[in-house]
Amino acid sequence: MKYCDLHCDALTAKSEEKQVTRESLTVGGCFLQCFAAFVTEEKERYAAALRMADEFSTLCAREGYNAVTDASDLKEGKINALFTVEDGGAIEGDLGNLDALYARGMRMMSLTWNLPNELGFPAFPDYEGLCAGRVPFDRRETARGLTKLGRQAVEKMCELGVLADTSHGSDKLFSEVADICSQKGKPFVASHTAANSVHSCARNITDEQLRRLGDCGGVAGLYFCADFLSSDLSKQGQRQAILAHARAMINAGGEDVLCIGSDFDGIPPNPAIENAGEIPWLFEEIVKEFGSRIAEKIAYGNFLRVFSER
Repeated sequence: MKYCDLHCDALTAKSEEKQVTRESLTVGGCFLQCFAAFVTEEKERYAAALRMADEFSTLCAREGYNAVTDASDLKEGKINALFTVEDGGAIEGDLGNLDALYARGMRMMSLTWNLPNELGFPAFPDYEGLCAGRVPFDRRETARGLTKLGRQAVEKMCELGVLADTSHGSDKLFSEVADICSQKGKPFVASHTAANSVHSCARNITDEQLRRLGDCGGVAGLYFCADFLSSDLSKQGQRQAILAHARAMINAGGEDVLCIGSDFDGIPPNPAIENAGEIPWLFEEIVKEFGSRIAEKIAYGNFLRVFSER
């Protein structure tokens, strides 16, 4: 079954054994792969985003991917590729840079990563403390959301047709993005996340947030970050966890809300699904549980709808 993947970090992956390659995408049946420019660790974030836009173009030319900026650009029989940005710090507080990245083909941008930036605050209130073991794994940011500039950026993204991505964002940021997009009549996304009701983690979203996504016509991409899915890191435990999250996300947000957002090349290999070539087993299980019609929505229909409505 063909599928769309809302998020991978192949543009910045250092490993020679990348999880996303032309070979693995072909084996997996990928129809559309989103390639994120991850800029948080760069000193000059905007310049880095532009450089990664060049790298994306080079990658597409080398591997034969069909670069798209609109649903009308999609081609059957091709691996279609979409340029996205992870961390709105890429615009360095300048909405003119948002225009420039749009001109370079960007059609989705997350407002934050795990650290605050000019646009808003992340799900982890103290990510550096978390990494140092000083704060609980499941602690969430509740008080801070979008900045004033962040609200302006989301409004402009709606006008341009850039999907606002709440992945990594705080609960308040999620709510504020939902309010703005609802007022503008635009969908938004959580490109790579999972269900907090299955496994408590600040990076996973709540049932209420999934319902809000569904109400706004948006989607959530289920990722494969093992320790965000379950404390059972065995292959069988992870298989069960992935399906449990899929079930919970559909139950909370409806059949139009779930997509795939692997986070490949940004996470360690999950023993249940180590790379893009191993995705087919997941859709075999989804077909068994939900039937072909819903499985096709999850695989590609839901995101293609949002991509065309953005």
